Amino acid sequence: MITKEELEKLLPQLEQDRIEKTISVNDPNKFGEAICAFANDLANHNQPGYLIVGVHDDGSKAGMTITEQNLQTLLDFRTDGRIVPPPGMIVAKFEYPDGELAVVEVQPHFLPPVRFKGKLCVRAGIRKGAANEAEERILTEKRTAFARSFDVLPCKGSSMDDISVELFKLRYLPSAIDAAALAENGRELKVQLASLKFYDLKEDCPTYSGILMFGTNPRFFIPGASLQYVRFQGEDEASDFDFEHRFEGDLTTQLGQMEEFIKANIVKVVLPELGSEYVSSYPLRAVKELLFNAVIHKDYQSNAPIKFYEFSDRIEISNAGGLYGKARPENFPNENDYRNPAISEAVKNLGYVNAFNVGVKAAVAALAKNGSPAPEFIKDQPFSFSVKIFKKV
Repeated sequence: MITKEELEKLLPQLEQDRIEKTISVNDPNKFGEAICAFANDLANHNQPGYLIVGVHDDGSKAGMTITEQNLQTLLDFRTDGRIVPPPGMIVAKFEYPDGELAVVEVQPHFLPPVRFKGKLCVRAGIRKGAANEAEERILTEKRTAFARSFDVLPCKGSSMDDISVELFKLRYLPSAIDAAALAENGRELKVQLASLKFYDLKEDCPTYSGILMFGTNPRFFIPGASLQYVRFQGEDEASDFDFEHRFEGDLTTQLGQMEEFIKANIVKVVLPELGSEYVSSYPLRAVKELLFNAVIHKDYQSNAPIKFYEFSDRIEISNAGGLYGKARPENFPNENDYRNPAISEAVKNLGYVNAFNVGVKAAVAALAKNGSPAPEFIKDQPFSFSVKIFKKV
């Protein structure tokens, strides 16, 4: 984070690519657009940008008092899903005799373009606003050059014929792009797909995330792109089973089918005692969040499906790929990282998850509210991750 001495040197400088000043504490759109633009780093400074709250354009302090609520309002942009992919940022308060300042330090994102509520925001010198087609292409090509995750790599051998254009246009675009930009968007289809991380313009083919989200036959290119549900009659896999189902196909469709399946087949109401609230054998929120967590974090280079097994006393969900990046057994679930950031972004845009880095915590809270036992996470395996959800009886 910037030091107080470094901040004092920035304050007199004019607003530019890396600096925005404001005396407003109640303008979330201005905050979001500034954070988004810094994350996109159009000028490729490869240095953080700074949103400074409580200072005039000339660098003089406005004599403001920065509250904890002000800081939390800024910090919420990191995880609440208004900015996708989520930005790397730190928020801090600096105290001076003539006023307090809130400073948001935003790191350039390795996976641009970044959007705020569907709008691709950039800064070029003192100009700020929505990116034009040329700027959007620059950000897309920058991402391709530094792609680090499997889901944004080109799926070589695939073509536009291997994805459902209608599904992308009719189902996904309206959820990912703000209405004004969508209405005036004259970009060709491949550029639209590439801007949203579903197409590689250099290789002229869909990315793996494009195949996973909209593919007509994802398993042809990604054999492990499926989820296997089995309902066992006993407490282990040696017992007989009475139902099984495999979810396969594009995730845009399959995630909705998984949610409906959980509602119809997994969540069962347990009759309450007189005067108490209804509870479920398995609360919907918990099962949904943990199942979608497996979809988002699966290692899709593995040929193994996601396992969704229901036993007489519990549900087990497991996926290939252990904790990733910054996430470790000792800091889970407080620290999170994304093996498949483009898939995570797409699932958020479609509304299947509400925010970033809160799914596991929300599931644990839902189980506690239901009076269910705490879940058991098997989080120390290098090549797999699993969770046991115990039945409410």
